Amino acid sequence: MEEQNKYIRFDWAMKRLLRDKANFSVLEGLLTTLLNEKITINKLLESESNQEDEYDKQNRVDLLAENDKGELFIIEVQNNTEYAYFQRMLFGTSKLITEYINRGQGYDHIRKIYSVNIVYFNLGNGTDVVYHGKTEFRGIHNGELLNLTPFQRQKFNVTAVSDLYPEYYILKVNDFNKWSKVPLEQWIYFLNTGDIPSDATAPGLKEAREKLRLERMSKAELNAYYRHLDNVVILRDNIVTARGEGRLEGRLEGRLEGHAEGRAEGINIGAKKTKAGIAKQMKMDGMPMEIIMKYTGFTQDEIEKL
Repeated sequence: MEEQNKYIRFDWAMKRLLRDKANFSVLEGLLTTLLNEKITINKLLESESNQEDEYDKQNRVDLLAENDKGELFIIEVQNNTEYAYFQRMLFGTSKLITEYINRGQGYDHIRKIYSVNIVYFNLGNGTDVVYHGKTEFRGIHNGELLNLTPFQRQKFNVTAVSDLYPEYYILKVNDFNKWSKVPLEQWIYFLNTGDIPSDATAPGLKEAREKLRLERMSKAELNAYYRHLDNVVILRDNIVTARGEGRLEGRLEGRLEGHAEGRAEGINIGAKKTKAGIAKQMKMDGMPMEIIMKYTGFTQDEIEKL
């Protein structure tokens, strides 16, 4: 394999390089590989949902593209953990549906939207690295798939009901670091490691190897890029630290509360003491004041007088 870290991270490239029409071939390659059909980007668009603020600059980047069939592709890279990210995906496509239809137009003018989400955190509970979601309607009695009529297929120029609805792709790239001959897995590998081995065959990676080389950047661009990398590293460290501290705090709190509950129940059943006696015993055992208050209902003043 070639020396790693010779190429610009994809999220930074989306901010600075891939918005240039001369570099559309890289994005086209990713979308072509993902959808398994040739995608040609006509232009990039602006949307309320893909405008950035200072917080976004460190955590996410959006890019909205239109292909030669008028379909919309919103591509998002998300570095930070976001528990409501599934709803965020829904919000993004919903906004586009309303933004790109004119008032008074019929519903048949609603655009087809693809939401491509490249996430560097553990989204949901699953072991795959690429997930695809679409809308289908099935009979609750016989499981039959609801299809379009011949007139609807001709009118909308699609073959299935799901073709009319937004489709979602989630690329969980953070843990994928094994090179493969499968084009989609080559893209996942690049998105995670930033490396493009010499035998890459996936559409768009050949162009990425040429257009995303670090040596093509000016000194000022390199400085800004390295600051971005530092921010990403700090962000991921913070996420890992927060997860670790949260798990530790949860275990300690669970043990403490479990001990308090067990001690209180044992004293109450075994010794048949009053609630005041339980509180006094917990106090003598060195239980924290807030725990004693929680399980006896006494105030701090009442406990201190025991």
